[in-house]
Amino acid sequence: MGEALTKPVPSDLEIAQSATMLPITEIAAKAGILEDELELYGKYKAKIELSILDRLQGRPNGKYIDVTAITPTPLGEGKTVTTIGLSLGLNKIGKKVMTCIRQPSLGPVFGIKGGAAGGGYSQVLPMEDFNLHFTGDVHAVSLANNLLAAFIDSHILLGNKLNIDPMTISWNRVVDVSDRALRHIVIGLGGKANGLPREAGFDISVASEVMAILAMASDLKDLRQRLGRIIVAFNKDGKPVTAEDLQCAGSMAVLLKDAIKPNLIQTTENTPVLVHAGPFANIAQGNNSIIEDRIALKLADYVVTESGFGADCGAEKFMNIKCRYSGLTPSCAVIVATVRALKMHSGRFSVVAGKPLDPGLIQEDLEALSRGLENLEKHIENMKLFGVPVVVAVNTFTTDTDRELEMVRERSIAAGADDAAISDVWAKGGEGGKELAEAVVRACEKPSIFRFLYPDDASIEEKIETIATRIYGADGVDYAPLAKQKVKLFTDLGLDKLPICMAKTHLSLSHDPALKGRPTGWRLPIRDVRPSVGAGFLYPLCGDMRTMPGLPSVPAGTKIDLDEEGRVVGLF
Repeated sequence: MGEALTKPVPSDLEIAQSATMLPITEIAAKAGILEDELELYGKYKAKIELSILDRLQGRPNGKYIDVTAITPTPLGEGKTVTTIGLSLGLNKIGKKVMTCIRQPSLGPVFGIKGGAAGGGYSQVLPMEDFNLHFTGDVHAVSLANNLLAAFIDSHILLGNKLNIDPMTISWNRVVDVSDRALRHIVIGLGGKANGLPREAGFDISVASEVMAILAMASDLKDLRQRLGRIIVAFNKDGKPVTAEDLQCAGSMAVLLKDAIKPNLIQTTENTPVLVHAGPFANIAQGNNSIIEDRIALKLADYVVTESGFGADCGAEKFMNIKCRYSGLTPSCAVIVATVRALKMHSGRFSVVAGKPLDPGLIQEDLEALSRGLENLEKHIENMKLFGVPVVVAVNTFTTDTDRELEMVRERSIAAGADDAAISDVWAKGGEGGKELAEAVVRACEKPSIFRFLYPDDASIEEKIETIATRIYGADGVDYAPLAKQKVKLFTDLGLDKLPICMAKTHLSLSHDPALKGRPTGWRLPIRDVRPSVGAGFLYPLCGDMRTMPGLPSVPAGTKIDLDEEGRVVGLF
């Protein structure tokens, strides 16, 4: 970005709309992507043909950096802005870098968070396209999911040759809007011509197993096979019924044949960004696609990717699920923290979306900060369990004091972090990320003895309890009767070798969003365990975890509109 940075920093949307973008063909050429490997979506977006992996297969992989965070407030802690800013900082110090991120769900865009393209002078462009329909991948996922749902109900109505027990159907319809009224519904009303009445529900699109499969697939053939393994129900003999049994998996694959190709865009400083898939980290695995990372690691010396929510959610799943299937080894984990969020974790302050911050969060308070730092310390310990170097990135605000920043640094190092650096990338772009970039480069040179938290052959209970006690800090696990039944069922079906993808709140290390900091003296309740066999994991539901969010009292969508010239306004 050639133009000077403006002070005070304009809105994210103003920065994005005033930035100078390069044609995506130029971005691709600089990254080493050939013209015939691009499928253009206008001037500034493109999909990448998977054939690029065949051309690049002989190249060594670059350094693999995962950006995660402390337990966030409802406002988020700047993880995406740090991911983008770290990439810009690496570029500033002369490293060939590529950024890999997920596509945002429209639910949060119009709900609590607004846009999800980073922020300030560390954003991805075109910002409006990225946050809205983009290249249609989420819509393709939704359609494939809902096609399978339609196949299920039609099959039961028109003969039920597979002898499906309607009471066991677990496959919901999806829509990419936060709509709590659709969580529990009755379908098939109005007579036999409209189907058989039964209870059903909607999930948000990014919670669909189809989205998880898109992120886990290694190629189109693998995608097709994974879709076929989706379990949607059980028959009256207790045997699983799959998408393959319903003869729907082929059509689903056809709907996803373009969505499997990663998308290429750029940052505010014209560095390359890959965007692909968008599974939530509190429900699904919370990471971008394996295909995307494999391409980036062949093209760049440093690849910065991002795991959703806190390190107990997305990063744990990155290590235990994504790396298990991809065979890729992380070089470093970056944990993003803010002073104000750490103060919130003292338990003395609350953060509510749509309401002004408590004045105490923006005044020096070393006592509150000290208590809240227990949360960061636990996340550092968690990442060290996987044997990778850890760097703490303090996403700084003008209200932070020198004494507060020094306390974060000292406590981070004492807790086992390899380094801690100030990140001022929101206000300064790549210049504000150079200190963090240097720290990450040093960390990537250290030995990484990567290890999984549990072996494949551990039992389902052992895997769940290992995550609960070692990552979350629970004293143990309590299983509801339904969860116990499911554990036995999946063990009998031979699915006990699959990794575990916990569905729990992102607002606490525990299952209870009200428990801040580093909770002790609690047990993790598991109310159900569900199969995502196509994606390749089982997911226990912890506490009251839901798969369809709701809108807040004042949705972000109330601020989004078009101005008189037809430009988007209010998008973060």
